[in-house]
Amino acid sequence: MKEKLLVGWREALSLPNLGIRKINAKIDTGAKTSCLHAFKVEAFEKDETLWVRFWIHPIQRNSDVEVMCEAEVLDERVVRDSGGHEEMRYVIKTDLAIGGETWPIEITLTNRENMAFRMLLGRTAMHNRIIVDPVESFLVPFEESN
Repeated sequence: MKEKLLVGWREALSLPNLGIRKINAKIDTGAKTSCLHAFKVEAFEKDETLWVRFWIHPIQRNSDVEVMCEAEVLDERVVRDSGGHEEMRYVIKTDLAIGGETWPIEITLTNRENMAFRMLLGRTAMHNRIIVDPVESFLVPFEESN
């Protein structure tokens, strides 16, 4: 078995399949599901399959930089946020790259414009590969994925 990756409560990672080279994420053991900021979302059909096109601002507190992403819709789920509010969200599957490792994760899409982090990495995405040190930040040297 591979050694587990020690991460801080916030880390820089990438989502290479979406063209997101770097995004700071809150590593949130209190959240079951991961979520990604999407300020505009459009569903469309491609090869008789539901897809979603969405735009994100990958840099915290910067709305000048936009990235347009596309992904196949895996599911639509009702997600309850930390305030207890329920929202229907698209779920996509994409690769997460951190610490020289890459694995597929599920992410829901929601508008996080007013949140400190554009992404939350939830427990399910940790795939029993991550240990979180809740006091530290940015423990993993950032390696840009291809």
